Amino acid sequence: MKKKSISLMLIFSFISLLSCGQKEDLTLEKLYSTNEFPTKGFGPARWLSDGSGYTTLEHSADGGRDIIKYNPETGSRIVLVKAISFVPVGEKSPLDISDYSWSEDGGKLLIFTNTRRVWRYNTRGDYWVLDLKSGKLQQIGKSLKATTLMFAKFSPDCKKIAYVSEQNIYMEDLATQVITPLTTDGGANIVNGTFDWVYEEELDLRDGFRWSPDSKKIAYWQLDTEGIGTFYMINNIDSIYPKLIPLPYPKAGTTNSASKIGVLDIETLKTKWMDIPGDPRNHYPARMDWANSSEEIIIQQLNRKQNTNIVYFGNANNGSAKVIYTEKVDTWLDVYDDLTWLDDGKYFTWRSDNTGWLHLYKISRDGKEVKPITHGDFEIINLLTIDKKGGWIYYIAAPNTPTERYLFRSKLDGKGEPQRLSPADKKGHHSYNISPDGKFAIHTFSNAYTPPQIDVVSLPNHKTLNVLEDNSSLKAKLAGYNIPKKEFFRIQVSDELVFDGWMIKPLNFDPSKKYPVLFQVYGEPAGSTVQNSYSRDLYHEFIAQQGYIVISIDNRGTNVPRGREWRKSIYKKIGIIATDDQAAAARKIMEWDFIDPDRIAIWGWSGGGSMTLNCMFKYPEIYKTGIAVAFVSHQKLYNTIYQERYMDTPANNPEGFAQGSPITFAKNLKGNLLLIHGSGDDNVHYQSCEMLVDELIKHNKYFSMLEYPMRSHGINERENTSLHLRMSMTRYLMENIPAGGR
Repeated sequence: MKKKSISLMLIFSFISLLSCGQKEDLTLEKLYSTNEFPTKGFGPARWLSDGSGYTTLEHSADGGRDIIKYNPETGSRIVLVKAISFVPVGEKSPLDISDYSWSEDGGKLLIFTNTRRVWRYNTRGDYWVLDLKSGKLQQIGKSLKATTLMFAKFSPDCKKIAYVSEQNIYMEDLATQVITPLTTDGGANIVNGTFDWVYEEELDLRDGFRWSPDSKKIAYWQLDTEGIGTFYMINNIDSIYPKLIPLPYPKAGTTNSASKIGVLDIETLKTKWMDIPGDPRNHYPARMDWANSSEEIIIQQLNRKQNTNIVYFGNANNGSAKVIYTEKVDTWLDVYDDLTWLDDGKYFTWRSDNTGWLHLYKISRDGKEVKPITHGDFEIINLLTIDKKGGWIYYIAAPNTPTERYLFRSKLDGKGEPQRLSPADKKGHHSYNISPDGKFAIHTFSNAYTPPQIDVVSLPNHKTLNVLEDNSSLKAKLAGYNIPKKEFFRIQVSDELVFDGWMIKPLNFDPSKKYPVLFQVYGEPAGSTVQNSYSRDLYHEFIAQQGYIVISIDNRGTNVPRGREWRKSIYKKIGIIATDDQAAAARKIMEWDFIDPDRIAIWGWSGGGSMTLNCMFKYPEIYKTGIAVAFVSHQKLYNTIYQERYMDTPANNPEGFAQGSPITFAKNLKGNLLLIHGSGDDNVHYQSCEMLVDELIKHNKYFSMLEYPMRSHGINERENTSLHLRMSMTRYLMENIPAGGR
């Protein structure tokens, strides 16, 4: 296909012609280079254990940051710890605090600083402890390698600190500063107290050890990565010879790490391993904690298919394990972090969608009694807190409004109807950091048009007590720009199927004309694109400003609270049902009077990149141009835990893996396709791009391709990357799908 070339100069000349009134236009430079629209947050905030106040970090006039205590009712503030207290001996400047936590008695402060990234997040660095009474500031793990400490935390008796360094667990006496290695076999293939790549990415496990309530034991995970296939990334740009970067990464159907859980006695330094049945490479101990005592731990073990969750009690003294509860389904099970003990340890909470909707239950300690706490045709999205004294649970839900999020509460005894606490006149997303006593919350509200508004509210009346941040300066700045509005809608594609979507029209939209469409897609179970919340990224508003209609649709299987059948209908059919749903929605939208069916484009990132490719290859008559970023071209190339959760293994579901993978249908490409990938992507490997390129060449299909050397999955490292990527996307779109109404 012959392409019409449009220079960047012509593109941005066209942009300037679309300006409306005296307001300014969005530019890519303002979005991705000069950062003209920063969103202000608040915190990190920590509630005091008695609920009497919360603490946060604020810049000090003397440099550094003070820790401030606020009264939630009056808003009065006191400086609890001055920044000067964080100046180490011999230094002039205070520590740069990335995070902090209090000891249980409130007398000591643990500071996380000088952090480094591990996979997605900065989880290693240096730790310091400040004794508030004496004013002594001491570095933890001082004799160990700098910036290697992870997940440091006080013992419940506040006398010791435990942490991970270079795959071993250490304990440090705060009075004597004596460091004791609790494990010594870590390194190479053995990982103690933390996790390998796939456990962190797909089971959200990073911190891998827990102090016992009596401070005498530590329960921890140990992984053995031997046998995992090693994927090698190649760094070609930071030296004259390539550097190989090995990454143990289990791809679908291959060998996992072996994982086990032990309890270590800090006096004897001996570990008692839990005797849990099952091949440790084909089962996942997905959650573990102390079972409301120092004698037992509670463990949730998923099988490799992730359709069975067996709950064990592990004896901390002899390692014996007994099954107390089992949940099994035909599709897959998710695990949650909100298991809470009730009635002095007689019951624990449990989330399940066994009725078709995700609800909270309480299960007796012996597993024989299961009582519903919530019920009805809605789902608990997040359990926030349990007010045991008052008898209430507080949670986020969105009955009949899957694009929004609201605070509800229900009686802990399961009686009565849910009570909505979020105000009815604020439609959008509400999130809460609730005080331990359930009387106050730090509340954040936003929607598609409103940047985050943060205030302190009293509960349950939701009365605003203090405004912490309203982003008024950002709102004022945005008001000076030509920013098209996001409209939410529902589209019915059959008698049974209705999808949520949003649309952004050009500022000078004329309903008598026909416009090109850019679909933004994700479509996989990990997320949702159609949410009425504020987005810091105004890229789609920028694209609409150029003369495009931008649309996004949530297909079946996306992670929205529409019930089990909606979410799990795509089991063993990732990339199949979702692609058909997107195409069905696109066909309906192409019937609208103001849509030009000959100018339809689609783009997505990660799973959305895969969906873009599937749509381009399976429905070339609909989608004329596609931009696929950081995509999986064949599902067998992605990791075990994610891909097998939804698809089973390639051996058990070969047809599903083939039919859901874009590379199978690459021979059908007819339109314009731009492939974008980072060669340093440790999540979706650059290999995925290269294999697709090879297949397209095999079938003599023409495409464009852009590699970002040594950029990871987010493709945002190194100078000018984000701006360059978005300019490249915009240029490709405008060259192949002309903008504007006709």
